[in-house]
Amino acid sequence: METPGLAELITFFRSNPPKSPQPADMRAWFAALMQATPVPSEARLERTSCDVPAYWITPPGADTSRVILYLHGGAYIVGSPETHLETVFRLAKHAGTRALSVDYRLAPENAWPACREDAVAAYRWLLAQGVAPSHIAIAGDSAGGGLTLSTLLALRDAGLPLPSCAAFFSPWVDFTGSGDSAKANGEGDPLVDPRGTAMMVGAILQGKDPAASSPLFADLGGLPPLFVQVGTAEVLLDDARRLVDKVNAAGGEAVLDAWEHMIHGFQGFPTYLREAVTATERAADFLRARLSLEA
Repeated sequence: METPGLAELITFFRSNPPKSPQPADMRAWFAALMQATPVPSEARLERTSCDVPAYWITPPGADTSRVILYLHGGAYIVGSPETHLETVFRLAKHAGTRALSVDYRLAPENAWPACREDAVAAYRWLLAQGVAPSHIAIAGDSAGGGLTLSTLLALRDAGLPLPSCAAFFSPWVDFTGSGDSAKANGEGDPLVDPRGTAMMVGAILQGKDPAASSPLFADLGGLPPLFVQVGTAEVLLDDARRLVDKVNAAGGEAVLDAWEHMIHGFQGFPTYLREAVTATERAADFLRARLSLEA
């Protein structure tokens, strides 16, 4: 059954390509794309004293003792707390928390794992502010989802107390592009072109091994409960599926929330899709329950 608004969203993406693959042009394109959904007037970025650039997003009535540490998407090359303000505000508002949105260093100016170092620093800062680990969730979309997994692994390996849970929106966790969906869904997913992935990976890793840098291929034991959301028409569908399967096989708890016919990034465009709101709220419910907040 055709989903209302999906064809229009795909047309919107394909009618607004980037000017060039240069980082500056890609960043301007992405920022313009994300403006398709207006930001509520009460949604604001408040600068913090964090060691890395990071911003509070505090919805009205939020329990400020609970925090979603958010890592934005954008292929590690584009995106910012500003481009994701509407989405993160909506997620935090339904979860009943505040969010800390991290403006981590981007490639190609900063090679992997600079972004992971920034995410870990932001988490350490939250702990230093007296926020209990059980009151922290980490969430991210696309590359930010991959960064969420890499951050969890870095925290675990450093012996730090882990957050209560994590949420992933269409995570990019495999730099090698080995999932079957990279081919099967390559023509129908307008925001992710598997033919350009190798070029992006080169800009991100700058000589580092793609397999060794992919969090999907690490030991995924000892992680907190995970919520993994993805569209079935996505290039990254198998990244999400394999992440859930590997975590559960390692004795953890991971939930797959697959949305029929949905494409990459659908959660960020509620002006086109009512599913964007429902999907984000479903993830927020998962976080709320594990952050010990009443409904």
